[in-house]
Amino acid sequence: MKKYASVTGADRGLGLELCRQLLAKGYSVFAGKYISDGEELTALQAEYPEQLFAVPLDVGNDDSVKAFAAEIRSKTDKLELLINNAAIIGNDRKNSILDEELDIDDMLRTFNVTGLGSLRVTNALIEPLLGGDGKLIVNVSSEAGSINQSWRTGFYGYCMAKTAMNMHSTITYNRIKELGGHVLDLHPGWMQGKLSGKLDTTADLTPEFAAQKLMDIIGRYRTYQTNQPAFLDYLGRKLPW
Repeated sequence: MKKYASVTGADRGLGLELCRQLLAKGYSVFAGKYISDGEELTALQAEYPEQLFAVPLDVGNDDSVKAFAAEIRSKTDKLELLINNAAIIGNDRKNSILDEELDIDDMLRTFNVTGLGSLRVTNALIEPLLGGDGKLIVNVSSEAGSINQSWRTGFYGYCMAKTAMNMHSTITYNRIKELGGHVLDLHPGWMQGKLSGKLDTTADLTPEFAAQKLMDIIGRYRTYQTNQPAFLDYLGRKLPW
């Protein structure tokens, strides 16, 4: 029996590596494609022409999400795994409440994609997801969304968006756990990538390493079933909400 998974933000970095590892495990993967000329995803699709389906997706746009879901539904009525990875970081990392003017419009863009994008996609795919055997939603969150260990003095848009994602995870889990559903919130660590638009190689972890660690956790997801979704870092350590 075929196993289907969906990964958003799959053009590069963590999303691409998660697709690669899912394909190696035998999944057929619907990869949310945002970059029209993304060479890395195109190359991966050439390796797995029967398993990898690159589908245009802008998680910040309602119509795009609906079209993405419709494409998946045209090929399967069951989805084992949904990984909400797509995010943007915004330009407000150095903003302070003491600044004369905050860039609220930039924060709204970040919140729309990073905070609400996962909710849009989950809502659009909840029926096939609950129809599958896995019934697993993985939201790629961040320690930046933890209120309990907040330490930054700026970075409002991204931090608040990840906190919103965490709340979406808890509310969604409250509804679907009685239907056999599972939710993991996973922090992939400080990772090299292009979340800000430019390649950052100063970070500790590579996308390949982070993806492998997240896949290890996903492989034992049922052990984290409690009254709340699990909020874990890439080593499986519990993070405070």
